[in-house]
Amino acid sequence: MNTVVQLCYFAAAVLFILGLKGMSSPRTARKGIVWAGVGMVIATLATFFHPDLHDAVNYLLIIIAIAISGALAWWSGKRVPMTDMPQMVALYNGMGGGAAAAIGAVELLKAVSRIGADLPMQAQQLAAAGLSIEQARQLAEGRGYVGAILGADHAALGIAGALIGSVAFSGSLVAWAKLDGRLHRNRLLPAQQLINLGVFAAAVLFGILSYYTDGLAVIIIFFALALVFGVFMAVPIGGADMPVVISLFNALTGLAVGFEGYLLGNPAMIIAGTVVGAAGSLLTQLMAKAMNRPLTNVLFSGFGTTAVSESSGPEGEMKAIQAEDAAIMMGYANQVIIAPGYGMAVAQAQHKVWELAELLQERDIPVKFAIHPVAGRMPGHMNVLLAEAGVPYDLIHDMEEINAEFNRTDVVVVIGANDVVNPAAKDDPASPIYGMPILNVAEANNVIVIKRGKGKGFSGVENHLFFADNCHMLFNDGQKAAGELIQVLKRL
Repeated sequence: MNTVVQLCYFAAAVLFILGLKGMSSPRTARKGIVWAGVGMVIATLATFFHPDLHDAVNYLLIIIAIAISGALAWWSGKRVPMTDMPQMVALYNGMGGGAAAAIGAVELLKAVSRIGADLPMQAQQLAAAGLSIEQARQLAEGRGYVGAILGADHAALGIAGALIGSVAFSGSLVAWAKLDGRLHRNRLLPAQQLINLGVFAAAVLFGILSYYTDGLAVIIIFFALALVFGVFMAVPIGGADMPVVISLFNALTGLAVGFEGYLLGNPAMIIAGTVVGAAGSLLTQLMAKAMNRPLTNVLFSGFGTTAVSESSGPEGEMKAIQAEDAAIMMGYANQVIIAPGYGMAVAQAQHKVWELAELLQERDIPVKFAIHPVAGRMPGHMNVLLAEAGVPYDLIHDMEEINAEFNRTDVVVVIGANDVVNPAAKDDPASPIYGMPILNVAEANNVIVIKRGKGKGFSGVENHLFFADNCHMLFNDGQKAAGELIQVLKRL
């Protein structure tokens, strides 16, 4: 039976890999999610037949946990609006890290409980229990410690996974609070970064001590420090960097799951955790590269949390435009490119924007969508919104594909985007975002920016585009503005 269970775990791991591969493209993302879901069902069902689950209480606890969590996930998944999807991703990612940390905690506590126990077993029984003669002797004499009980490699990886999972859990909760507007602080204590370093060093120290401990106190302190460090690590990170942070915590969760899978001897957890950790790490690097900032700068600068200042502000003033004039400009353009950002998500305007694009296509005007890698509050946020609205995948282009087309485009419509279209990233060395690759919308003949007001972007950096000669501001809620444009186009 154990062989069958392990084969099921391996099959589940293969399905996880296929699912992750499918989710790498909007065209196959839905299929990828289904494959991964089937893999999880197989892994869950196989667990019911695991040889170690011989107690009815264990089965009851698993069933209760699945029922409660499944119902809660179904309810929240149905209710959460697309604008809150980044918060949900951060929250669920934290749950994964917390689950991995919980596995490490249970195994460490089990190891401690076995120290000093009376184990008068024969050699065959010892082998069946996975213990060596020396380990059993240490246990019987009360001389054991966690590392000796679990084995050096299993204990080391289990403790490392517990540390990483705890950090991902508490850090993801902070990321959720920032994305949800519940937390705006960029530090909790003076000299926050120095304190963070001290807490991390203490957590590592108590992790090492946990390897050699035979009691509960050290383990409890270790987990407490790890959880505190996760909070302290995420608090100084600016809200504008949340897409990178979510990706980083996702990578940490995958790594923690892989480590705890090794501790349990579970191939599905090992393979899936390793794949998720590797994919998350690569995505984190790509996201940081898209902002032209090293990961250390993202983690320690606090960019986007506090207001920033520039050596010289943009000259001129914003030029307002009415919906009728903007629609006429679009209705007779040779090509229209739409550049969405988080403001489109807040306004829930994606359906209206696609309706607007369809009207332009009916007039034989080519329409394309330009997506910056860090537009929105999580990786792929804009792609998800546009896919939900039914925008064909072949109309959605990433920054590298679309940037060469702006200088031969009549009209670019920017809706809810800010920093990712700011020319200061190219023209102003004093700007905090200088060097960050951007969508070159300023090169178009005309730019129409749909924005609710004259405020700065989420990072607090003034956008030079809004003051450019070829830029016109359509001040309104994104959904209402798109609706007005649609009505005018229908009358043309």
